[in-house]
Amino acid sequence: MTRSAPALPSLLRRAALLLALALAVASVPALAAPPTDGDINRLLSASRAQSMIDTMLPQIEAMQQQQFQQVAAQRQLNAQQQEQLKRIQARTSQTLRQALSWQQLRPMYVDLYKKTFSKEDVLAMAEFYESAAGQSLLDKTPALMQNVMVAIQARMQPLFADLQKDLEAIVNEPEKK
Repeated sequence: MTRSAPALPSLLRRAALLLALALAVASVPALAAPPTDGDINRLLSASRAQSMIDTMLPQIEAMQQQQFQQVAAQRQLNAQQQEQLKRIQARTSQTLRQALSWQQLRPMYVDLYKKTFSKEDVLAMAEFYESAAGQSLLDKTPALMQNVMVAIQARMQPLFADLQKDLEAIVNEPEKK
């Protein structure tokens, strides 16, 4: 007894299905290839990540110093307490500098970029930041952020004024018995 060949439409369907499956499987690794450390280091260099961290650190320290000054201003501290506060501030500043150093943060950045972006993403971003447009964006970002902060403060002023009025009304309201 001889076996009959499958019908042509069935063979074509199977072949098309196998071809589609093969193409889908072959393209998945290419699309989802993880970036290498070298790819990410290229991007971090091109995007000036270390420079941005180094620029942020003094700003964070200044905010921290303001907080310490506010604590000192709100309390009557004797000389010994003022010295203790200065030591705590120095230790906190040292801890911040150590925790936010590029040596500490770079491995975290590499890990997070690997978890978040594909090789294709990282290479495209690196190419952009290496371009004239990318460098221009990096050059102008600090001014943009400064302008954003000024604009946000301007928007917040009326809200704070209204809040201040509400607080004064509550404070000045006669006690109810």
